Amino acid sequence: MMLQVQISKKLSHFSLDVSFKVTDETVILFGPSGSGKTTILNCIAGLSVPDQGEILLNDTVLTKNHRSLVPAQKRRTGYVFQDYALFPHKTIVDNIRYGADDEYLVHHLLQMLNIHHLRSHYPQQISGGEKQRAALARALAAKPSVLLLDEPFSSLDETTKHHCQQELIRLKEEWKIPIILVTHDQKEAKQLGDRILQIEKGKLI
Repeated sequence: MMLQVQISKKLSHFSLDVSFKVTDETVILFGPSGSGKTTILNCIAGLSVPDQGEILLNDTVLTKNHRSLVPAQKRRTGYVFQDYALFPHKTIVDNIRYGADDEYLVHHLLQMLNIHHLRSHYPQQISGGEKQRAALARALAAKPSVLLLDEPFSSLDETTKHHCQQELIRLKEEWKIPIILVTHDQKEAKQLGDRILQIEKGKLI
């Protein structure tokens, strides 16, 4: 797998202008809040469109200049949002099953992330950390071609965070897909990243 990103986009206080490639590795986007990290993830996922440039996954052009050529739902992008973005009308297990076709993997993720007992609950009935684990399980259950993680472990306790990080490392070895992880945590960046891209005011430094 090869993800190529070369995009520019005018934001409110600066212009985002980045170019990088990701193979079957974990690349960390590291930098202060408001530096453009989430905008990059949104452009890759097809939720935002750059002003110029292109995004390619292998030989498929996902986005070119100001046009999205592949809609978000067809990009096979696993995305863990900062605000979880779970479906409020679906139970936790149905949230995780969304886009999944491997019931064993769904069951394994429920156990691994310690949310099996919450499978029949709805998002409004569980805590923020539990929602984060459910969102991570949903992204992984779809067996994505690209995995985008926006501070996925920030509200987890240390034990669960360690388990999730170890599982992410294991899945990366097994699936061999590009993973882009946004974090403010330097220790996490060094532990999980094959490469760290530091970004400030929309530029890689």
